[in-house]
Amino acid sequence: MHRLLLTLALAACATFPGGVQAERFVLAKTALELHDDAGRTLARYAIRAKHMDQRSDDGRFAVLQDADSGRIELWRAAAGQLQREAAWPAPALEVEQLCLHRDAQGLLQLFLLGNEGLSEQWLIDGRRALPVQRLATPFEPSACRVRDGEATLYVAEPGVGLWALSANAERPGRRLLLAEPQLGEKSLNGRLDAWLAEHPAAAPAARHPVVMPMGQTQPMREVGDAADDPAIWVHRSRGAQSLILATDKKRGLAVYGLDGRERQFLPVGRINNVDLRQGLVYGGRQLDLAVATQRDEAGLVLFGISPGGRVSELARLKTTLDDIYGVCVGRNADGGLDVFPNDKDGRVQRLRLKLAGKTWNVEPVGEFRLDSQPEGCVVDEANQALFVGEEKRGIWRVDLGGEGSKPALVITAGPGLMPDVEGLAIHPGRGWLVVSSQGSDSFAVYDIRPPFAQRGTFAIGTNAALGIDGVSETDGLDLTPANLGGPYADGVLVVQDGHKRLPHGPQNFKLVPWRDVEKAVQAR
Repeated sequence: MHRLLLTLALAACATFPGGVQAERFVLAKTALELHDDAGRTLARYAIRAKHMDQRSDDGRFAVLQDADSGRIELWRAAAGQLQREAAWPAPALEVEQLCLHRDAQGLLQLFLLGNEGLSEQWLIDGRRALPVQRLATPFEPSACRVRDGEATLYVAEPGVGLWALSANAERPGRRLLLAEPQLGEKSLNGRLDAWLAEHPAAAPAARHPVVMPMGQTQPMREVGDAADDPAIWVHRSRGAQSLILATDKKRGLAVYGLDGRERQFLPVGRINNVDLRQGLVYGGRQLDLAVATQRDEAGLVLFGISPGGRVSELARLKTTLDDIYGVCVGRNADGGLDVFPNDKDGRVQRLRLKLAGKTWNVEPVGEFRLDSQPEGCVVDEANQALFVGEEKRGIWRVDLGGEGSKPALVITAGPGLMPDVEGLAIHPGRGWLVVSSQGSDSFAVYDIRPPFAQRGTFAIGTNAALGIDGVSETDGLDLTPANLGGPYADGVLVVQDGHKRLPHGPQNFKLVPWRDVEKAVQAR
């Protein structure tokens, strides 16, 4: 009974933004009622319902659970009348509480808290309810609220206290116990609102312009940290038939079409990063070649790509690195390939790919060392330079044209570029360097020429219409300005996604039209 009273009390104080009292939903024992600001009943619908939450940020609406059928229902107030807008089948769990959240992108999220510590998060998109994730929550919760600005879900657990959990499915975080009970369960139910009133909301995270993914690849074969780094192969005459080579760092190399479907899988073992170049000159022929780091062998795997897009393994190449990690490649003055693998101990090597008869090998050209772990790197062929990301510190640039050139730290991690510094790619036409700012689930864009000014930042949000979730904790990325047709007529940016949420599943890669990235950066 005390939970019903709490719900009624909360409904009675519901207001529009700015503190103006307005129409509100109230749950009676056998009906859902709409009251005006004087407490008069404007409309009534006979239903035995429970666990209601309501909002006024998009008109007055409420979500509740039908106590008899278990269905979750969305109701709206329209001209003083009640209107059921949508209804969804009962969830598999026994719902103990529910609460709503408007995320940073403006999308409506619903938390259904189970009584046995297992809960669900849904995305409400019009009349659709899309499952986002299952999450562990406190047992038998007696109340819940979400502070939208700080994306925090607060839950009261009887006999334990008040908990704070991340409301952002892309950044799960840890549960924190904020306050312990002193007067038993009944007082705890009311203490949630009191605690929130007494404690100011945390400052919201920095906002970035948001672009939408228009495509995604099939998920990895295994759960956990599997997807890592993509490289884009452009079909010479039919851009729409271009491919994405992507590392499954538990199993091998996956090859996807722009529709996200897997075309090939090469089980070459634990490869971490991959990069490629097209039209390389070897033995009087033009070849398309890709190189990936093979961690179990502390070496490299060389792949050939046919004119039709068939990928095949050509060779295993040894290095003198101990814990090989990232790699990038670039065309040298002879039209061949230079390979730049790096090691977790900070070493970065320059190797020249050679072909003797039918045998591939690499010759050492140079080596330097950073103080801590690098991974992402990219070759600026037009300016004969190498950019390397040192994960905790920033981005280094090395002049490839001079003998014995030393690396220079040209971009320091800080606002707009939060460690870990991960994937790097260059848009040659724009002269921009795109970097994964993993610590802020965003991307930073810089000039590739001094003074390496930051052009802007952006994040990749949820495309609810296509059922594609947003992007977080990105490792590798790649881009091409080539016309690949359709939404990618101005090029495409491909990024690894650290958390797949629609629906929840193994990691994958997202595709973003390059023209949308340009608009976001230039809108700053």
